Amino acid sequence: MKRFPNPSITREEAGRALDAAVGIVRQNLPLFAGRCQNHSSVNDIYPSCENVQWTCGFWPGEIWLAWERTGDAAFKDAGLALVDSFLRRIEERIEVEHHDMGFLYSPSCVAAYKLTGSEAGRRAALLAAEQLCARFQEKGSFFQAWGPLGAPDNYRYIIDCLLNLPLLYWASAETGNTRFAELARRHTATCLAHSIRPDGSTYHTFFMDPATGEAVGGRTCQGYRDDSCWARGQAWGVYGTALSYTYERKPEYLDAFRRVLGYYLERLPEDMVPYWDMTFTSGTEEPRDSSSASIVACGLLEAAKHAGAEEARAWRTLAAQMLCSVAERYAVKEGPPGVGLVRHGTYSKKSPYNSCTPEGVDECVSWGDYFYMEALTRYISDWKMYW
Repeated sequence: MKRFPNPSITREEAGRALDAAVGIVRQNLPLFAGRCQNHSSVNDIYPSCENVQWTCGFWPGEIWLAWERTGDAAFKDAGLALVDSFLRRIEERIEVEHHDMGFLYSPSCVAAYKLTGSEAGRRAALLAAEQLCARFQEKGSFFQAWGPLGAPDNYRYIIDCLLNLPLLYWASAETGNTRFAELARRHTATCLAHSIRPDGSTYHTFFMDPATGEAVGGRTCQGYRDDSCWARGQAWGVYGTALSYTYERKPEYLDAFRRVLGYYLERLPEDMVPYWDMTFTSGTEEPRDSSSASIVACGLLEAAKHAGAEEARAWRTLAAQMLCSVAERYAVKEGPPGVGLVRHGTYSKKSPYNSCTPEGVDECVSWGDYFYMEALTRYISDWKMYW
């Protein structure tokens, strides 16, 4: 495994970094009262938005992490107010015809239920789990990511979905209905069979044949090209396989974690924050994706709980080095209302070979802010995760 000479963040430094982030969340509460943050900032300032985007769960996740850090009732009240919005969204089926129910409902509503016993949060999250199950395709054994169910041009899943699956494991444990967990297991098997290339890199999206369920091939949407490796997709692979192992303890899940982590580390520039696509490694003007570093740090800290002493120590060190770099070079120290927490994230970067809509390039991104706070919280405490 590749090692780096970079300094590690200390617990005291991580605590100060988390407190600075909490201070910005506190400052932003009035601006986003009862509303959500846009998926990405504009000149580092988030516009507010209605609760309609796939990313809307991350702002309440930041609020719950801030409440855990401070115990301040203002955060709890704001988080519970958003739970009502998320319950209405799933009950009225507002922009939920996609697979991102975990991203939406784990950091907002599962968190609220685990932390406060919110029955509205529990109901919303269980409805979201049922909505995700409705997107399961028996032919191919996967959750269809986008588009009308069964549409040939969208008969595919994406690597990101590994982060949606913990919602199903939670729902299974909460209700005693084993179908939730069984579908999660089946999707994971499909993903690990097809999405990880022999060198440990990952495909962003993977198409299956709607008639036979057989594998068709990998494509990108937000990466540079089909045969490159989108940095955030690789990061989802790292954290997603760690979470899968937490729930299932299958050795092949931890082996997959090691493979995708190994590729990710080999392609990092010196400051351990990747470019938006891992085809770029150094000496380039391409933008970074700071969110990937925080996502991977979370995965490392989760996987370290299940590894032997030597491997766990190495993984925690890598996470501490990544967090040190993000906190020192990328984190926002202060700014006006609406400012994000971590600069230099990338949502969708257009290339000559991809099909994405360009937006949120070299900006703060909502999931990057959330996972930065989660990683810091994991590093300084025995955190009970929302996933």
